[in-house]
Amino acid sequence: MPTDPGRVLAFDSGIGGLAVVQALRTTLPPGTLIDYLADNALFPYGEQDDAVLVTRILALMEERIARLHPDVVLIACNTASTIALEALRARFDVPFVGCVPPVRWAARVSQTRVFGLLATRGTARRPYLRSLRDTFAADCEMIVHGARTLADLAEQAFLGRPIDDNLVAQELRHLFEAPNGARIDTIGLGCTHYTFLSNAFLRLCPPDINWLDPALAVARQVNHVLEMRVSDRSASAAPESLCLTGQAADEQALRRAIARLGYQDITVLDATPVS
Repeated sequence: MPTDPGRVLAFDSGIGGLAVVQALRTTLPPGTLIDYLADNALFPYGEQDDAVLVTRILALMEERIARLHPDVVLIACNTASTIALEALRARFDVPFVGCVPPVRWAARVSQTRVFGLLATRGTARRPYLRSLRDTFAADCEMIVHGARTLADLAEQAFLGRPIDDNLVAQELRHLFEAPNGARIDTIGLGCTHYTFLSNAFLRLCPPDINWLDPALAVARQVNHVLEMRVSDRSASAAPESLCLTGQAADEQALRRAIARLGYQDITVLDATPVS
């Protein structure tokens, strides 16, 4: 088995995937390098065309994988995972771990057999989500809300800015005011960004709701893939990096926030133009 702790490349449309990086920092062996790439120039992915996204993600991964030689790539974005994982695995000879909405988990824990799912609009409308429901939660009612503003609010929360509870509550009402919404006992987070709003969710929802955040489970799966390596793939001597595809709206606030996760600098890539 490899003796080095390995290298992970984590990717998201914005800073939401850093919620999974938090879990990786506490789960992976000390010394594991965790590179991060945020395609903030095209954020939010949930509002973009699928074909544009797949082409763009493949191009971004081409550059980063060649540069960093990661042992595993984490697609820490539900939208990117649902549309691009198949193409990524076909193109690159490196293991990929994706993030998908916790539908199976919700079906296991819901006692009322009615659960909610918060997701981006893109994830909410895609057939992949209905397939998850049909496969793993056929005996449940799944109430989905494709929230447009939660990802933006989550990024503000990560930067340490105050969040308007009224805006969060407005999004949550779409779940509880839906037909049978009063029976919801479990809510899954279908976007990695939403971890940063966990305190607001707990504050604004009934206390008996089960909140399902897949971040820790995803981190454990990444660790499992690293443990299963049969050869040392981490040939790159490049230092750990955090990269964006566009300028940060508030670079100083972002630098302060990422320092909590061990990142010292920000690099802006010359990303593939949007088609």
